[in-house]
Amino acid sequence: MTSQQPTTLATTEGKSSAEILEMVGLGIVRRAGVNGLTRNPPPDPMPTHLVKLEVPGLLNEAESYGSAFARATLVQLKEGDAMLLVSGTASVGSAGETLYRGDFRAQCWRTYRNITGLLNTAHLTWFDVLRATCYLRDIERDYADFNQIRTWLFNWLGVHPYPSSTGIQAILCRPELLIEIEVLALRRGNATVDSCHHEDTG
Repeated sequence: MTSQQPTTLATTEGKSSAEILEMVGLGIVRRAGVNGLTRNPPPDPMPTHLVKLEVPGLLNEAESYGSAFARATLVQLKEGDAMLLVSGTASVGSAGETLYRGDFRAQCWRTYRNITGLLNTAHLTWFDVLRATCYLRDIERDYADFNQIRTWLFNWLGVHPYPSSTGIQAILCRPELLIEIEVLALRRGNATVDSCHHEDTG
């Protein structure tokens, strides 16, 4: 099944400057001199060992601000397969600071941008994600916006079938954070970045 390329969210009309900034960073809204992360995974071979993941300029290691967890853990399996477990990821910046207080949609875009960066660093893409667990501080208020952004992003990428997912209302680690997502991804040893990578042919 081939997904249609969505268009409604690609415009900047009616969006906050923070939301636009994160859509530019993902490559959804194009801006001269900016290379979005989503469609530019690293072309190099997967490292044999990857204990800590850091995305320079986007996301640092949590231990740098006193939290004892890894952003993600890469597990090498048999025959070159690898599993990536991404810790709960939220709208934080390169120094671990909270971004976009009170703006759920911008926080949602930034969360997806951070996860995309972690996937790309491990030489994976959203095509490799098997499962996502999505924690919302106020699921009744924010789920419609969350589901719109998630569905639009996956359709824009051409990801189908969608990963399995669970939505949970939760009190997150900081009172100003409104969404956090963790993912599980798997890459087969005979797959290449190019074979999993969506190209825009439109």
